[in-house]
Amino acid sequence: MRALVTGASGFVGRYLVEALRRDGTDVVACGGPHDSAEYLRIDLYDVQSLRAALDSARPDVVFHLAAQTFVPDSLQSPLEIYEINAVGSARLAQAVREYSASAPAPRIVFASSAEVYGAREASEYPLRETLALRPFTPYGASKAAAEAMLLAYARSFSLDVVVARFFNIIGPGQSERFVVASLAAQLAAIAAGGSRELWVGNLAAARDFIDVRDAVTAYLALARRGECGEAYNVCSGGAVSIRDVLRELIGIARVPVEVREDPARMRSAEIPLSVGDPTKLHRQAGWSAAIPLQRALRDVYESARNIASVHL
Repeated sequence: MRALVTGASGFVGRYLVEALRRDGTDVVACGGPHDSAEYLRIDLYDVQSLRAALDSARPDVVFHLAAQTFVPDSLQSPLEIYEINAVGSARLAQAVREYSASAPAPRIVFASSAEVYGAREASEYPLRETLALRPFTPYGASKAAAEAMLLAYARSFSLDVVVARFFNIIGPGQSERFVVASLAAQLAAIAAGGSRELWVGNLAAARDFIDVRDAVTAYLALARRGECGEAYNVCSGGAVSIRDVLRELIGIARVPVEVREDPARMRSAEIPLSVGDPTKLHRQAGWSAAIPLQRALRDVYESARNIASVHL
């Protein structure tokens, strides 16, 4: 198999590229216009740069991960998020359409998000793929629009598109802008002798967390066995509050802390609960989350400890 990965320099992209290469796949790893030379630079604003990447890679599958992924950024710059995530995905679909006029069209596995569902009534949980999309944030709206455009290309131009709706991915190497990585980094700093103060946002929010390594195996399963034109939840099927995640991390770190609320970490648009039903993905592609949350949190903390020790 030959694969082209957009967003290969990102958190999940790095894990995916590593797993593909370990599996013997010939991978072209694409980064943004300003990434290092180890990545093929593409620009989601430029169809021709995307077409050139396809001509170079001649892929069987395109894993489309390139996006702006931090939800608060979408509240600050909604038009920029829409341009990159939604219109950029449309440009990729157009590039694949043009490429397929002279070569076999690759499958597109698109990295969408549970944010497309928005806030729901209690009776609608766990979230299923049959729900109408009702995004709550500009980020969620940008992903819903990208899904709609890619699936329209699938219907109108016979492109092979599979949508993966990822819930909350965590793992070593994630940016500290994300909640689990932030908590782990603060605890690692405390363990290294720093201040005992640990700053938090909304601890009541509950999320369906999955390990990044499980996310990667879901990508591979969908590339091989996903059904064209379908969307799949990638999730564990269980929700855990941020408060319980913090308790678990404190237990792993074994350090005394003083928890402090930070208004800057509170989101104006916060979905209180997000938990999905992974049945469809399990039934059609044979995937289930394999890494328990406790192990994932331990690995995140150990990675943070290693980074903190380097900075001592």
